[in-house]
Amino acid sequence: MSKRRLPTARMGDYMPAPGRSEGRYTGDEEEIPMHRLSINSRRSVDSAGMSSTFSIDTPLMAAASDMDEPHSRITMPHSLNGTGGKRGKARTEPLNPQDNAFKKSRYPANVVSNNKYNIITFLPLVLFEQFKFFFNMYFLLVALSQFVPQLRIGYLFTYVGPLVFVLAVTMAKEWHDDYARRKRDGEANSQRYLRLTADGPMAVSSSKIRVGDLVLIEKNQRVPADMVLLRTTESSGACFVRTDQLDGETDWKLRIAVPPTQKLDDSLDLFLLHGSVYADAPHKDIYDFVGNLVIDSGLAQAVTVPLGVENTMWANTTLASGSAVGYVVYTGRDTRAAMNTGHAKTKVGILDTEVNRLSKILFVVTLGLSLAMVALDGFKAVWYITLFRFLILFSSIIPISLRVNLDMGKSFYSMMIERDREIPGAVVRNSMIPEELGRIEYCLTDKTGTLTCNEMELKRVHMGVMAYTLETSDEVTRHLRANLRDRIGAEDHSETRQPSALAKGHGKARRDMPQRVFDMVESLALCHNVTPAEESAPAADGGTHDDRAGVAVSKPMAYQASSPDEVAIVKWTEHVGVVLAERTLSTITLRLDALLPEEQRGHGTAPLLTYDILQVFPFTSESKRMGIVVQSRLSGDMYFIQKGADAVMTRIVEYNDWLDEECGNMARDGLRTLVVGRKRLSRQAYARFEQAYTQARASVVGRAEAMRQAVADHLESDLELLGLTGVEDRLQDHVRTTLELLGNAGVRVWMLTGDKVETATCVAVSARL
Repeated sequence: MSKRRLPTARMGDYMPAPGRSEGRYTGDEEEIPMHRLSINSRRSVDSAGMSSTFSIDTPLMAAASDMDEPHSRITMPHSLNGTGGKRGKARTEPLNPQDNAFKKSRYPANVVSNNKYNIITFLPLVLFEQFKFFFNMYFLLVALSQFVPQLRIGYLFTYVGPLVFVLAVTMAKEWHDDYARRKRDGEANSQRYLRLTADGPMAVSSSKIRVGDLVLIEKNQRVPADMVLLRTTESSGACFVRTDQLDGETDWKLRIAVPPTQKLDDSLDLFLLHGSVYADAPHKDIYDFVGNLVIDSGLAQAVTVPLGVENTMWANTTLASGSAVGYVVYTGRDTRAAMNTGHAKTKVGILDTEVNRLSKILFVVTLGLSLAMVALDGFKAVWYITLFRFLILFSSIIPISLRVNLDMGKSFYSMMIERDREIPGAVVRNSMIPEELGRIEYCLTDKTGTLTCNEMELKRVHMGVMAYTLETSDEVTRHLRANLRDRIGAEDHSETRQPSALAKGHGKARRDMPQRVFDMVESLALCHNVTPAEESAPAADGGTHDDRAGVAVSKPMAYQASSPDEVAIVKWTEHVGVVLAERTLSTITLRLDALLPEEQRGHGTAPLLTYDILQVFPFTSESKRMGIVVQSRLSGDMYFIQKGADAVMTRIVEYNDWLDEECGNMARDGLRTLVVGRKRLSRQAYARFEQAYTQARASVVGRAEAMRQAVADHLESDLELLGLTGVEDRLQDHVRTTLELLGNAGVRVWMLTGDKVETATCVAVSARL
């Protein structure tokens, strides 16, 4: 592949354009070498409308800083083959941007828009929102009555002036809040991203990104639109995204690049491919996506790759590792983030509602007094005129100055919140309801990552007849060493004897304890989505894959995963002597440090076990389990390994008489439990499954359900129960004191969790809920 020379940079002027706020780019595009561009990524913060119920995700100690509109609202057309340009339809677009001959302008612009008003709607909407309340409407009618000569009492200004002042203060607050929203939207829309072209990368603003563009996302940069992940800088094709600004979860989510495009030598090689990308109609479900990528030319042969949610990066997520190239499929209001966002509404606090209700009561009182005064006068002549005059005289009983004081106080409270040094970075998005923070009655808090640190540690492993803890991990290592030496030989660790030795002892027949331990540890080291963050030192020229994975390392391995539970389990297998040395899209390599003396671990070459990854079934909140199909290169045996919650695994594994009891025991100790099972597959059984699974993945309608059914029919039955793990997640610092203070303030705290009742009860007791 010939090297491409990137063009010299042509920078657009960074200066205020006429009629625009300072800080916007006047140049829409600029060409710039990729290695010289530094992108300053700003991430817009989620909003949370405040009411008498307050929800916290992370962390518990943080103050509520967002007080208004939901996320951003962003926008898309349709298919190249003329199937229409209406929003909300499935679409098929060319993979190569050079083939994009359709009119991109038919698609909604990728613009963040949270403002409530424009120059035309501001005045009528603000007046409507104000006069729909009885309090303001009453004083409006009183002021208008002074234009009637028979009802005029005193100077007109004394009635009109206070009302105009109240409305002016309210309108100024609304204008300030909406201006702040527009300013934040402008910052998001003007963020710069690299759009790949055949001539090299171009820096464009977020608002200029369109469907069909290839966009380079750097680490810690916000994803500007919904994309299909084509390439990452990781050799495995994996990357992680943070979705806390989308779904509130702090766990990193694993995303996988499309294999054919990941294998290309360079990102610009994407322009040598020709094909299409199909994406289903946009919808709200952030955990579901159905698509296909078809490559007709540019590779050795045409391929069709089914696309799922694991191949996507949604807008408003943040790339947490490496850099990635994505193909934009949804922009603007068709993105998942925008479709889960409602229109910004005017919020009214309880205090305003109470003032409005009290004003109605006072009006009834003034009406009664007026009737009494007219009655005492004997209802003479035009008594109803006298009644109205008394109503106007008694109108001072309803204090209009109260509304002025409230509005001024809210503005002052909002200013103090933003300047509070104890909650740095707080942003008041709505100055109409800051007093609601003091009226919170219920606090709804997540458990994992909020009450707890989300830093897991494997505390216990139970295998039916034996249980091991951190204190007895040396015994696990001894069992591993004994099992491996029986097969490899105590003195000979060479790979020439591994195939014949390690290929034995994996049947379901009765096995001794060392073999049970090895099967459990091996399964835990294989069944996960963890990627080693530190690769081994590079091998010499001509070195094999095993040479690279077996080179000595001088410091502990670091891991990346979407769930801290998996990291904790892999760290435990490393601690007992089975190290995840390398992982790619298609292989997992384990290093058997258990065979080395303690002082040589991490400083010498240990035997390796390499497995081919045939299928991976990621964990989802619906399935509550994850599985993997691997094939040992040494023995050729294929295994389906699965781990998950006991509620779903109990019906999948073979009958046993100890699982339920031990799950309950661990849950009462506050441990998160995972059941591990394994099933040996024959080549015929796997061929039948692969055929059914391939057909399910190719379907466009009901793909997810068909894939789940294929796995359930062919794999998820009669798994051998290997063991049970218990992982601990310690409480956050000062969480007990914080909850106690909230309780003293009259705030009732409710913990939300998907764990077992026993585990939740244990954590609640520890946190003093």
